[in-house]
Amino acid sequence: MLYAQVHLTLPAWVHEAVDTGVAYPSDEDKVALAIELSRRNVDAASGGPFGAAVFDAADRIVAVGVNRVLPHNCSVAHAEMMAYMLAQQRTQRARLNESAPGVADGPITLATSSQPCCQCYGATVWAGIDRLLIGARSQDVETLTEFDEGPLPADWIGELERRGIAVRCDVLRESACDVLRNYGQLGGATY
Repeated sequence: MLYAQVHLTLPAWVHEAVDTGVAYPSDEDKVALAIELSRRNVDAASGGPFGAAVFDAADRIVAVGVNRVLPHNCSVAHAEMMAYMLAQQRTQRARLNESAPGVADGPITLATSSQPCCQCYGATVWAGIDRLLIGARSQDVETLTEFDEGPLPADWIGELERRGIAVRCDVLRESACDVLRNYGQLGGATY
């Protein structure tokens, strides 16, 4: 039988951990949430050490994501991808910062515990994100765990900025690295 449907979910603990009524005014607040999601995902053994959150112009959560690759046997179930897909479903918009094609309705921010891999980087180009906030660097991910982040353009930040996406790196980097280090020491799977 050919499967004609994909069903991906976040772990049940996310509902207890996330309050969509709270504003996250600073970049640090936003990335702290992504890091906390990554930490809880490791602690609950519900996926890899990655968390992400999409925020609207009022600094409120549109959607969150955590890595769910192994629980779903789905290589695209990265934290950023889950957050993008859930935000797109919630808003009914393929480009999150447009209320209609070419009509800006942003800014939309993605906060992520670690630098997007090549897959999530590509999705960021088209998801309608205006700001990208990053905790750990890809070098941190590859050094502290056995993950392969894949190839990115040499000037990946410049490529995003040329497309109107502002990038801020190293936000709470050490806190993000602590989660990666813990996961690596636990011998977590790398998918």
